[in-house]
Amino acid sequence: MQRRIKQFAIIAAGEGRRLSEEGVAQPKALVCLNGEPLLSRLVRIFQACDAERIVIIVNDLNPLAAQHVRHLMAQPGGEVIRLVVQTTPSSMHSFFALAEHLTDAPFCLTTVDTVFTEQDFKAYLDYFAQSTADGVMAVTDYIDDEKPLYVATTDDLSITGFLDTPADCRYISGGIYGLTAPALSTLRRCMAEGQSRMRNYQRGLITDGLRLKAFPFSKILDVDHASDIEKAEAFLLSEKEVLS
Repeated sequence: MQRRIKQFAIIAAGEGRRLSEEGVAQPKALVCLNGEPLLSRLVRIFQACDAERIVIIVNDLNPLAAQHVRHLMAQPGGEVIRLVVQTTPSSMHSFFALAEHLTDAPFCLTTVDTVFTEQDFKAYLDYFAQSTADGVMAVTDYIDDEKPLYVATTDDLSITGFLDTPADCRYISGGIYGLTAPALSTLRRCMAEGQSRMRNYQRGLITDGLRLKAFPFSKILDVDHASDIEKAEAFLLSEKEVLS
């Protein structure tokens, strides 16, 4: 029996300091790729996957992101969106703030600046729905990150570790996490121990014995710098993802 993946969560609480320092005026969540804000694009993709709940966290430092989410909530289909406004010290803390709005059903979590093709995402979601693993992590062999998190895998793409150095790893983490209820127990443990950063949380999943699988995407990009915007736009255009 397949899982039903109907819950999605978006971490959009970062300050986007590097983008701001490089002259990008908008909050990171509202940076446009080929005319569509990053946040809107993710919501659209999740809605196309029959989302029944999309939980979004934004910080309280810039009201524009929250205003944008409320605008999306007022649109057709927007009733599935939940908004959390909170400034947090790390992505893992943002995830913890989102967790209280997630049920024990499987869910998919991503950061707002993660750029991928809809085709890859749908294939990933189908794989997650059919998998018996406790979690399915998106990975890519496209490395264009200042501090990538390397993912150690076996021949069948079972994940054995998350590393700061390559160590003969082919893939890096893509920032898309398909998770089940046991993963929330690990999150609570990590928070209680004062840990931070999503990479430490992922290591915690391994420590707790969760069975994790890697699912390769053709390419995943992060929008951290102004130059990344042009790269991401060109990538999506090359995949014929142009707004109609």
